[in-house]
Amino acid sequence: MSALTQTALLTARQARQGMRIPVFMVMNLVQPMIWLLLFGQLFRSVVRIPGFAGGTGASYLEFLTPGVVMMTAMGGAAWAGTTFIQDSDRGVMDRFLAAPTSRGALLSSTMAWYAALGAAQALVVVAVAWLCGARFPGGVAGVLVVLVATALLSCLFAAFSGAVALVTRQQEALIGLSQLLVLPLMFLSSAVMDPSLAPDWIAAAARFNPFDWAVVAARDALAGVTDPGLVWSRLGLLVVAVVAMASLALTAFRRRD
Repeated sequence: MSALTQTALLTARQARQGMRIPVFMVMNLVQPMIWLLLFGQLFRSVVRIPGFAGGTGASYLEFLTPGVVMMTAMGGAAWAGTTFIQDSDRGVMDRFLAAPTSRGALLSSTMAWYAALGAAQALVVVAVAWLCGARFPGGVAGVLVVLVATALLSCLFAAFSGAVALVTRQQEALIGLSQLLVLPLMFLSSAVMDPSLAPDWIAAAARFNPFDWAVVAARDALAGVTDPGLVWSRLGLLVVAVVAMASLALTAFRRRD
């Protein structure tokens, strides 16, 4: 059986597990909806600050939407390693590793499932924002770029979560590290505020933040791709980060053996 076939079968397994607990997927959208609907209205006047978003004239809801999309993807994928821990506790992982199952397929199936889940949730967030009055000049092409950026960010954090789970084999460690990283990465970005209005050190940190790469690419795409080089460079950086993190997770698999 080829690695591609194994990946497809294992991804279907992940999907079945996820569908058995639909409330988890729904609850994963509750917090983003609070950010989108509450913060979008509460801080809508912030766009009047001179210099905000380069004077594009976009509403705060339009500015915030890409950040909420990526927050949803990152928050969900950060729990990806839970599957590895549960499989280890139940003895399923040992059977996988004893069988001729590709380690790459085990990892890539998890990444694929969370990429698909993140993309589906991204469509929901964008649709809700549109219903609330946000308008995105980028149209369908812009939404497609958002889905690509969402999938890459989901793969990055799914691989990271998997690596942590394989090394620590502890649910508590995975939860603690996820909580430690998610909020700082979000606030050290342009998700909720224009970096030009933030302290210089935050703006500098955002340039090296994969979460911000995804937000910037998605926001510019939804705005109609005002800077193609910016979009493609950020997507390229995300691809490099995904490859590096997947390699780290595969190393963790070998260490587990």
